[in-house]
Amino acid sequence: MIFSLSEEEYAIVAAAAERQHLANGAFAAIATLAVARGTTQPEYAMLRESLAAVMHTAGQVRRIGINLTQAVAALHAGELPEQLRWYARAAAQTVDKLDDLADEIKTRLP
Repeated sequence: MIFSLSEEEYAIVAAAAERQHLANGAFAAIATLAVARGTTQPEYAMLRESLAAVMHTAGQVRRIGINLTQAVAALHAGELPEQLRWYARAAAQTVDKLDDLADEIKTRLP
């Protein structure tokens, strides 16, 4: 299928495709099929942003977990590492961020 767009229309489509991290052709195909089927196009861009945030936070949680494991091992050896308090605070802040993100995702879902 081939169709033409004015420069203004092309710019609108290209911007929308970029927001959803899709190639222009892929975005056009998805949008065309959604209209043809009488369905609305899902807002993948917001979910992709949320996924990126979750993935980033999960990485932080893993690093904090490793550090906490090392600190607890030192604690069992009779040492009280100063970093233990910092790691615990960082873990609590990261969990708070995950809670906030979960709330944000809930508000975006139908």
